[in-house]
Amino acid sequence: MRVRFKLNGEPVEVDVEPNELLINVLRERFGLTGTKYACGIGECGACTVLLDGEPVLSCLTLAADVDGHEVVTVEGLAKSGELTPVQRAFIEEGAVQCGYCIPGFVIMAESLLRENPEPTEAEIRDYIRGNLCRCTGYVNIVKAVKRASKYFKLAPPGS
Repeated sequence: MRVRFKLNGEPVEVDVEPNELLINVLRERFGLTGTKYACGIGECGACTVLLDGEPVLSCLTLAADVDGHEVVTVEGLAKSGELTPVQRAFIEEGAVQCGYCIPGFVIMAESLLRENPEPTEAEIRDYIRGNLCRCTGYVNIVKAVKRASKYFKLAPPGS
């Protein structure tokens, strides 16, 4: 079946099988490998993307279900090579070790800060609880989201 949707701001169309997962279409057809395949059962969050502005697990989302919608991957966050406040904060706080889980965390942090630009540490931890990291212990990830929230106060998205 032919699926048409907006991908990282650009209209695209692709033929997919009825049971084909969004993660496979993103990685194999569009070469967007920032979205990571890890658990394959919706337990780790490494494959998180934004669907119409809401975080979803692309390993559990059928590609056919994005027809007529908008998908943003981690590659689609930066504009004109300019990192987002969240991406900058993750670098500045050293929140990346192996890096495999980080695209999912960045997507979740972007979503959280759009909903709540001044989250507490408890709210951050609650929001990212579906994302797993085996390397960092989450301390620097939480610090990065807090730092990014300060950037958001200075210049909210779209300003």
